[in-house]
Amino acid sequence: MTTKPKARKFRIKRTPPALGSGQASRPEAVEPSEQDSPQHGAAQRRAAPVPPSADQGEVASPRQVDSENSIDAIRQEGLTGRQLRMARRVAQRHNLAPTSDFDAVRLLRAQGIDPFQRSNMLELVVPQAGAEPHEGGAPDAFAGLAAAPGGAGSKNTGEKVQLPQTVPVKRQQLPSTEISPADRRATEIQNMQMDIRRRRRKKMGLLLVRLAFFVMLPTFFAGYYFYVIATPMYATKSEFLIIQNEGSGGAGPLGGLLPTQFATNSDSIAVQGFLQSKDAMLRLDRDVGFKSHFTQDWIDPIQRLSADPTNEEAYKTFKKNIKIGYDPTEGMIRMEVAAADPEVAADFSRQLISYAEERVNNLSQQKREDQMKDAREGFERADEERRSAQEALVRLQIDGSTLDPENVIASYRTQISNIETQIIEKEIELASLLNNARPNQSRVDATRGTLEILETQLDILNDKMTDVSKGENSLAELAARIQIAQADLAARDMMMQSALQQMEQARVEATRQVRYLTVAVEPIASEEPSFPRAFENTILAFLVFAGIYLMISITASILREQVTS
Repeated sequence: MTTKPKARKFRIKRTPPALGSGQASRPEAVEPSEQDSPQHGAAQRRAAPVPPSADQGEVASPRQVDSENSIDAIRQEGLTGRQLRMARRVAQRHNLAPTSDFDAVRLLRAQGIDPFQRSNMLELVVPQAGAEPHEGGAPDAFAGLAAAPGGAGSKNTGEKVQLPQTVPVKRQQLPSTEISPADRRATEIQNMQMDIRRRRRKKMGLLLVRLAFFVMLPTFFAGYYFYVIATPMYATKSEFLIIQNEGSGGAGPLGGLLPTQFATNSDSIAVQGFLQSKDAMLRLDRDVGFKSHFTQDWIDPIQRLSADPTNEEAYKTFKKNIKIGYDPTEGMIRMEVAAADPEVAADFSRQLISYAEERVNNLSQQKREDQMKDAREGFERADEERRSAQEALVRLQIDGSTLDPENVIASYRTQISNIETQIIEKEIELASLLNNARPNQSRVDATRGTLEILETQLDILNDKMTDVSKGENSLAELAARIQIAQADLAARDMMMQSALQQMEQARVEATRQVRYLTVAVEPIASEEPSFPRAFENTILAFLVFAGIYLMISITASILREQVTS
């Protein structure tokens, strides 16, 4: 909505060119034929407002008057219609009777009066006291005052009317071409509004042209590519997860082999990273020809690889056509493989799953091998040490010519103890015989002989005990060494049992750390193409181009504002 401005009436001061100049100050010079008619001049005097003041000119010399007194010469000066009308008013004020506006200029210059002098023009601006309101305009401000003698609005018939008049010509009175100030303001406002609308339409047209060139045209080309040129791609989807074994010996014969727990996130992330790596792309190209499939001529140029692509170019295409996602809450790895042939896409998917399964099997293999290697080495070392202790014990027993020297010493001690007991008994028996008054001599001699034999045997046994207890090769030394060897053998037995237990635990832990890849959704060849999604991609291209244009436009506006300020 446009509100019309409300402004007070005003007059624009314009400075006419100097006398004698061949160019007019304004391009609205009135043709001589129009100015020569009295009716036209009178109509202009009735409707035209009081003209603004002009700059003071110089008084023409007699030579200049003689040269310019011709009307034709005055016509060639290019005077405007306003200047000619003011010249007629000045001529009438000096009681001259010009037949036309050009004749008024000639008569005034003949009298030595410059019609465009400021003093002459100011004399024309006289308060119109007591005058009637202008036709089609607002009433005059001096209309309520009394008419002054000699004034422009004086109604005294005896005084001369000082309004410009033309010689009456008997011609048909034509309607005036001048309009009232209110209508002129309305016309100017309407012209301003039309100019504003014109500028708005121009800006809107330029905006539409820019949008068409920078947004619509690229979007059209993108849509044309997606709908007509792009080669359809067939996607094959598959899902698999990685689980680990929770070993339990008491769960039955299959308790240590059943997978009971999801693998850790690090294993799944490692498999995901491997499937998206250049290593997987190179193995896929070596096994099933990934590069050769995307270098075929019937694939569109944007999706087709060059004749001899580098690994980096092929890897870009690999990442574009193979999407792998991992959901940590479910532990599921989802893979989508796209190719120009549905069977080829399914083969690519199966091959990648086999690579993932191989990598899963190798994830904890090094750790399991290290654990089993350490446990196995400990067990073998304990076994060797136990075997060495057994060999040392046997060697001691062989070198001492006896298998158990402690038993030999114990038997000697038992014999000595028995002989000592028998000696004590014989001594008691001999003492009891000798206490009789008449002892039996034969019994006494027999008892004494037996006692002597026992004592001799006791000495012999004591000598043997002394022999086995002294020297480096004594039975005591041999028994001590055998005891040490037996203690070492017992310690080695315990170490071997501990190593055997550790090896069993390592085996259980290794079994528990085994990873399994389970395929939840098998890859199946698609019957309909999945890419390109023409409508979605076209809308996305439109949004992208529109966003780029908007960003560039805002940046340019900001820079323009900064430069102009």
